[in-house]
Order: sequence, then C-alpha cells, then structure tokens
Amino acid sequence: MKEKIINDEFISRLETISLHMQSQMKGYFGGDHRTKAYGNTVEFADFREYALGDDIRRIDWNLYSRFEKYFIKLFVDERQMHTQLFLDGSASMGKINRQKAEYAIRLLAALGYLSVRKMDKTSFMLMKGDYCEDLCGVVTGKEAFYLSTATLEEITFQESTDIEAAILNLRNPGKNDGLSVIISDFLTDSNWKKAVDYLLYHKRQVLLLQILSPEEIDPRYNGRTILKDCEAIDILDERNMKLHITKANYLAYKQALGDHRDDIKDFCSSRGIRFFSVDSSTSIEKLIFGQLMESGDVR
Repeated sequence: MKEKIINDEFISRLETISLHMQSQMKGYFGGDHRTKAYGNTVEFADFREYALGDDIRRIDWNLYSRFEKYFIKLFVDERQMHTQLFLDGSASMGKINRQKAEYAIRLLAALGYLSVRKMDKTSFMLMKGDYCEDLCGVVTGKEAFYLSTATLEEITFQESTDIEAAILNLRNPGKNDGLSVIISDFLTDSNWKKAVDYLLYHKRQVLLLQILSPEEIDPRYNGRTILKDCEAIDILDERNMKLHITKANYLAYKQALGDHRDDIKDFCSSRGIRFFSVDSSTSIEKLIFGQLMESGDVR
C-alpha cells in the first residue's frame, strides 16, 4: 500500500473512542476494563513496566530508584482483555479489487488501535487456508502498534480460506477474556458458523464485519460474459462460468445476496452477537463513528 494504512488525522479522531466490551469479563491485570467482583480502584494489586500511553501519575518512584526502570501500579479491578482481529486472507478479499483490500486492512488497523488504546492485548490474525497466521505477535501499547503497521501494510490476499478450520486450529483461542472480530466477505462454502460457535464456546465476545465491493453488491454485467473466480486454480476450474446475463439473472443474484446477508443476520441474532455489512467504497469513519458507535461497540 502506497499510503499509510492509518494516518495521523484519523488517529486523532480515534483518540476520542475505544472498543467497548458488551459485558464485564474476566481478564488479566493491566488493562482498562472494570469488574465489580474484585474490589475497588484503590485496592493495590501489582506492578508492571511502564508502556507508552500509561498514566505517568501511577509511576512508582521508589521502584525507579531501585531498578532505574519505570513501573506503574495496578489495581484489583482493572483487567487487560485480549482482542483477536481475524482477517480473511482469501483472494476474493482483494487479489483483484485493491479498494476492497485497502478497506479491509485499514479497518483491521483502526480496530487494533482502538484496542491498544485501552491497553488491551491485541492479535492480528490473517486466516490463510486452514490456519491463522499471527502477523505481529501480541501487541500491547501504542508504540508496539505503530511498529506493527509495517507488517499490516504488506498483507496480500492470495489463497482460498477455510474460516472454520483456521479458527478451530487456533492453539490458544482464549477463555472469557475479550473480543474476537472476524472481517470477511463471507462469500465462502466454509462453515464459518461453526467457527463462531467455537469462539462463543470459549466465552469470547464476537463481532462479524462483512466487507463487499460495489461490484459484488450491484454487478453491472450484460450479455455474454465469462465470470472468472479469483480463487480458481486455472481457466478450466468449474468455479469459472460462462453466462448470458439477463435482467432475470441480475435480479436472481440480488435476491441471493440479500438472502445470504439475511442468513448471517439471523444466525448472529440467534447467538446474541453483532453483524455489520459494509460497502468498501464508503469511508471507514462512517462505519466506526456511525454504525459501531450507534450499536455501542465503540464509545
């Protein structure tokens, strides 16, 4: 990507908000989430080394005089969550359509920044084939986030992705310790619903974000057309299709796409999780400061 995936002007807007957990959850010391089960804010719990963005008023100067390192005080009711950001690495997400690819990567980065603002642990996971590639390790703090952006800028979309297998093969899915966001077009034969249920079984909160290009939402093809699947192996792949596109075909496609999105919505509603479908030609700001803020997923 030639441009920064997340520029200073956008970051200044993100500084006013952060990802919001819909319920109180168990985590680890060091974050900015609250739980009533473990005392109050004046109850001391532990120390950890200072990270960029921490409140300097919490620095323990006695420890600094002994170790010549900065440590901050932690309290019992502060919990560090682990945000998992899963990005679909399949070819349909951007091998051909760069606008869709850049939207997906910038959204990934923006959500990551909102997570590290709360001093939560953040993992950027690229789903490739039947596994998840951990792109940057566990990122904590703004300095580590900025270092990770160079890796995010190099993301490519090349393969066919099995969302179910990729998530079920996670070594450590976590347990009741944060939010899992899946970013995909969900144009797949993979049983992604089973992957969501797997995360819910591990008591993760889940958010689904569907990204579709304008061409996928409203295709403008007429007459005889060869539709090549960007994930097809070669020209003879059965996923490639020769069609004579008529108005009836167009209307049937629109109906099928609408039914597909309704199926995702119904599934998410049955599980009590949130789902948003966005057009990659619209601004990320519209999604974050519009839909996600209205739903309470960011505040």
